[in-house]
Amino acid sequence: MSVKFEVENTCSFCGKKSAEVRRMIGSKSGAYICDECVNACADILRGEMADTPRYDEDKLPTPREIKEKLDEYIVGQDEAKKTLSVAVYNHYKRINRKMDNSDGVVLEKSNVLLLGPTGSGKTLLAKTLANILNV
Repeated sequence: MSVKFEVENTCSFCGKKSAEVRRMIGSKSGAYICDECVNACADILRGEMADTPRYDEDKLPTPREIKEKLDEYIVGQDEAKKTLSVAVYNHYKRINRKMDNSDGVVLEKSNVLLLGPTGSGKTLLAKTLANILNV
């Protein structure tokens, strides 16, 4: 006859046993985390992400500067370069904007669809833009 011992799971972060918390989540490697530690981690991440803009607003190039950089690499396509420059600028402004929106300015979500025949420069525009913005 074999005797089975049940080991109570313990949170790898705070050390609480599964009986002391509402939920215990386990990994394949045998590490566990309790719901309280998950909530604490989520609060920390939310605070850090709210305080830190993804792109430094002081270094954010204006639409004119973005277009001028695109002009250095791409010949023609002026309307596409202008549209993309404004769209990218608004995208980064939207990302950096605080949720309170106290200044009353609303930047609506928008999408850009690049259409054209093979070899017209769609990929070149996207790659050059990514290079300019270091993304």
